Amino acid sequence: MRRPARSANITSVTAYIAAAPPRARPMLRELRRLVRRVAPEAQEKISYRIPFYAYQGRFAYFAAFTDHVGFYMMGRTATAFAKETAKWRTSRNTLHFAFGSKLPIGLLTRILRAQKKANEHR
Repeated sequence: MRRPARSANITSVTAYIAAAPPRARPMLRELRRLVRRVAPEAQEKISYRIPFYAYQGRFAYFAAFTDHVGFYMMGRTATAFAKETAKWRTSRNTLHFAFGSKLPIGLLTRILRAQKKANEHR
């Protein structure tokens, strides 16, 4: 599924969320809060026209699509959580959450903590 068209001039996560489909916005805000809670020191940016967080390397991405929100895991972290994420996995590193579904906050927190630790030990 393709991402909705985005203006090339979106330069902040706040603007990205505001331009997202209305049904995606609560989920995007929740993901943003989660990333900021796990890694408050992470730099928030737009990369590949979607929200990106850098913390001693690539840390997290998420995006709004036509009918779901995608969350992107990095490298070995994706492999380490393969069984737990199978319900939402659509590719090796991508999880899809249908609009209106409840995000697995506990699982996403563990994934982000593992990624943070991996980045710190690189």
